[in-house]
Amino acid sequence: MLVPVTCPGCGARGAPLCAACAARLRPAPALPPPPGVDRCAALLAYEGPARELVARLKYRNHRGALPGLAAALAASVDRRPAVVTWAPTTADRRRSRGFDHAQLLAAAVSRHLRLPCRPLLVRAAGPPQTGQPLARRRLGPRFDAPGPVPAHVLVVDDVVTSGATVAAAARALRAGGAALVDVLAAARTPPPRVRSDTQGGHAA
Repeated sequence: MLVPVTCPGCGARGAPLCAACAARLRPAPALPPPPGVDRCAALLAYEGPARELVARLKYRNHRGALPGLAAALAASVDRRPAVVTWAPTTADRRRSRGFDHAQLLAAAVSRHLRLPCRPLLVRAAGPPQTGQPLARRRLGPRFDAPGPVPAHVLVVDDVVTSGATVAAAARALRAGGAALVDVLAAARTPPPRVRSDTQGGHAA
């Protein structure tokens, strides 16, 4: 069955993101990297159409915008790592969805960079970060890096909010031998003072 491609911002058919919604996209705010992360770059501010774009990939396995998103992310890399990896979601969420959205994004980015994409991290049991209060989110999940870790790793993630997930990933990677840990995210949540009115009814 063919599923028509629709814009996540307005629902119009014909493109992963229509021109009107693309014009409403805003670049991610420049914020300090989370602890343990050498560089943290994000493509879009997590609001308005960008929020819907990421949510459709994350929760509904809508991959129409994945190629373009991955290409833009890969183009923003200014120093080449040895390997690309991702911060895995919980086992329960992977089973329920049938996929790991961060893995999909990391694999697509690695193809553009012509670099290996390897599962370097194992996530310990625990609740997902989504929906948790900010204080709980800041504690972050726990990761382990059971195998050898290259000196320079690029971690690809969907959204950086509190930064706790990528900070936890960086701790595990450094414990496994990484000297440089860069993070590349599709979106970053703006602090309240810089959020635009495009977010509408989707306040975090």
